[in-house]
Order: sequence, then C-alpha cells, then structure tokens
Amino acid sequence: MNVLVTGGAGYIGSHACKYLAGRGIVPISFDNLSRGHAWAVQWGPLEIGDVRDQERIQQVLQTYRPEVVLHFAALAYVGESVINPSIYFDNNITGSISLLNAMLAEGVHKIVFSSSCTTYGTPENLPILESASQNPVSPYGLSKLMVEKIIHAYANAYGVRSVTLRYFNACGADPEGHTGECHDPEPHLVPLALAAADSGRELEIFGTDYPTPDGTCIRDYVHVSDLARAHGLAVDYLIADGSTKYMNLGTGVGVSVREVIRAVEEVTGRQVPARFGARRPGDCPELVANAELAGRILDWKAEYIDIKKMVLDAWKWRCSRS
Repeated sequence: MNVLVTGGAGYIGSHACKYLAGRGIVPISFDNLSRGHAWAVQWGPLEIGDVRDQERIQQVLQTYRPEVVLHFAALAYVGESVINPSIYFDNNITGSISLLNAMLAEGVHKIVFSSSCTTYGTPENLPILESASQNPVSPYGLSKLMVEKIIHAYANAYGVRSVTLRYFNACGADPEGHTGECHDPEPHLVPLALAAADSGRELEIFGTDYPTPDGTCIRDYVHVSDLARAHGLAVDYLIADGSTKYMNLGTGVGVSVREVIRAVEEVTGRQVPARFGARRPGDCPELVANAELAGRILDWKAEYIDIKKMVLDAWKWRCSRS
C-alpha cells in the first residue's frame, strides 16, 4: 500500500515514514525542501513539490495512487507566525485547500492531518480534552484550526474521512539514529538547550513570571517516535473504514522549561548557560494533554514518558551529526 506523506522530509514526517516502511507501507514523501531535508527521505521515494501547487500534487497522486494522505507540510514556528502571519495563512491554509482539491480530483478520500495543541490557546482546564474550547493565540495555531474546519467541511460535503491529531510538544529523535530534528533556525527548547550545553552559548528563556510552580512555561513533551506510531495507527483506522475523529497526542505529564534544562544538564553532564527574558507573544503558561481518546480509538499510548529519555535520544542524534 502507498501513502502520500506531505512534509515527509521534515522532522515528524520523516519519523512517520520510517514507521510506515517498517509496517510494509510505502511512504511517498512530497516536500518542497524549503525546511525539510532530502537526506531525511530514506524509506521511500521523494517527490519535490509545493502543497500550494494542485497540479503537481495531482501528478504525484496519479503516479502512486495512495490509499491515504498524511498531511504534515506546514510552517510551524509560533514566534515567526506572530511576526509574519501572511506566509502562515498562505502556506498552511491555502496549501491544505490545494491538497484536498487534488485528493478529490484523484479519488482519494482519507487524510491524517497533523494539527497542534496550539489550537486550544490558553486552556480553561487541564489536562486538555478534545472537547475544550479552541481559541488560538498565535497565527500558527489559527492556521491549524482553520485547516481542521476546512477538512470538516470537506467531510460533510465530499465524503472525506479524516483523523486529526492534535499533538503537543514533539521532541527526541529516532532511537536508532536514522533521523532527528534539524531546523535552521531552531525554534524548539530541547535542541536549543542541547546546543547551549554543547557550545557554551546562552540559551534565552522567554518568561519566568508565568503562573506555574517555577515561573516558566509548562508543556507536555511527546517523543517523536510515539507521534510516528500514532500516525501509522490512524492509517489503519481509516483503512478499516473508521469515521472522522479528532484526538490529542501527549503523555499527560507537564514539564517546565527549567525542568527541561535540568534534564539536559543531567544527560550531557554540562551546564546550560541561560539568560532570562520577557514572555514571548503567542505562548501559553501551560499545555498538558488528555490523550485517553487516542487510547480508546487507536489503542495508542505514549511509550516514552521520562523527559530524560527523550533528551538522551536528541543528544545522541546531535552527537552523531557533529
């Protein structure tokens, strides 16, 4: 079976491709390589193209005839989206519409959408259920919410069936070292803290006055391999005629920025030099998932819970590339 993976040359997409290939599924990576990497496409063919190019997508769909589409392709930096929302709405929303129209034109009606906990905004209750209000505070979160709504409309009008996976903070790397996180610039805390420990350059901490026990933001860190497995299980679910669902992916365990830094120091045996600045626009104090629905529907549960294990895999990946 073939599966089209938009953004398959990216961080989470490449891990999903490895998982699918291990299940005997052929992942067809579709990526413009603006932020992905050709070297990350190791488990199936790479087709270069932009998700805003409907004609190009249709060509690829005609060639491979995939059963399901996994849609990762998106700009995904919260801070950048606040500064330049235009490119987020163009790429994430317009690109998703082009993809959906290409799918309809070629008779593909099953999609797994890579969404985000940022669609919830600042939650009223923790841990966050899928039924919680969605009030994103960043253009990135808004773009993900808009695509969720568009897919829902396509489901009602055209019979598209989907699984939307709202995952929390992806981190870690393939434990076997085949792929990992590699962004430029790097926006994520774990690789930034590892870089600070490695180089001695200061890590900037955005906000120490949040209403949390140590004043820094709390997030639910979920290992990228666990996310990849969830996407594979979602493919199985749709192939088995599962109906449209929205599910959180997380561990249910909140970890603060300071706790991540301590984990990095313990794993590396090095100090993380840090400077403390003001809050960053678009950041919420605390985001922690209730992922019980994914357990009931997909039989998915995070296997990696300890932040130190996630940091260790990311550290091994960094060391292998230095």
